[in-house]
Amino acid sequence: MTYRRAAIPALTGGLLLTALLWWAGASVDALHLPGSDGTLGVEAVTELRRWLAPWAYDPPAFLDAGAAVSGYVGDTTGGDDRDFYGGLYTTGLQIRFGAVFVSFVLGALLLLRRLPPVRERTTAAFLALWAWSAVAGTLAVTLSAPWLIASTGHGSYRFLPQLANVIASGRQLPVAVGLLVAGATVLVARITAGDAGRTKRNDVPARPARLAATAGTAVIALSLVVLSYQSVSAALQEFSPAGGLLSEPGDLLRQWLVLGAWTGPQGGPLGDWLLYRASDVLLLVVVWWALRRLPGLLTRATLPAMAVGAVCATVLGLLASQLLRIVVIRTSSDQDLLYSTAPLGNGIPAALVLGLVAGATTALVLRASLRGTPAPGA
Repeated sequence: MTYRRAAIPALTGGLLLTALLWWAGASVDALHLPGSDGTLGVEAVTELRRWLAPWAYDPPAFLDAGAAVSGYVGDTTGGDDRDFYGGLYTTGLQIRFGAVFVSFVLGALLLLRRLPPVRERTTAAFLALWAWSAVAGTLAVTLSAPWLIASTGHGSYRFLPQLANVIASGRQLPVAVGLLVAGATVLVARITAGDAGRTKRNDVPARPARLAATAGTAVIALSLVVLSYQSVSAALQEFSPAGGLLSEPGDLLRQWLVLGAWTGPQGGPLGDWLLYRASDVLLLVVVWWALRRLPGLLTRATLPAMAVGAVCATVLGLLASQLLRIVVIRTSSDQDLLYSTAPLGNGIPAALVLGLVAGATTALVLRASLRGTPAPGA
């Protein structure tokens, strides 16, 4: 599928994702209406506000210059700088919505170019675009974070922990709306695919493909098994080599390198511990299976395509493991459904970093394994 044909569905998906996130953020005021707590429930309303607040365009109340509200900003000379800080907040939101559009379009262009949604690739393209919607949301939140931190008036105070806290927000909504965006993008792409439907699957030998998938999955397992162990992740979080603006990077490092959290079966039933570990196993299984099939599904297994595909595979594995945990929690407690989805999307920054490394590793190992291998039918 050419970039010209892929541009139309990619732009359509980017516009739809941006519009849905903006519309959802604009709806947060409706949750403050009288009766919302009684209709939806206090826990559901609180969780919905947490979902929507990072995408709400209106500045917080403490940035309203006409309101007598104590906030985080102040001026030692007695003036009121809330207009200035409100401008920073507005700029940050503009960057956030612009970044989510650009991030999705760039990723979707590459995915649709190498993974056109025709024949047996349709489901794979849908899942990849859904995962990339969540990644685009994370990238947008990350790029806009400095402006939003500065708008509180305390941007120089513990900047890296604040940055980690902002990056951790706004993850659930792109995951939810990404399903609709991926479906619409695939539908438009099938219409514009043209002669991409005649593209055959690559015939990749099974042994090199399994070896490459195992090497890529090992990168994910390093984070999930080693770095996610409680004592290791705690040491990573406490890492702080120097003072100043860039001190205390531990929270940020954990955000971008650690996919989960686990410890030994201490003080609880072994069955419950094994049930939670099953979600980690599911993540690795999904990643290995996706990396095993990815070279055959791509029209050409280039390094960028493998890297972005591995990111999507890691995000899908992460979401599958989190959905399994939500089901386990729902069956063993009386938590509200929306409240139990709070962990949804955790770890996507780490999935982005580790997925890129895993994809590059898979591509390089596959390329090395295929050297000297006779072509099929030779």
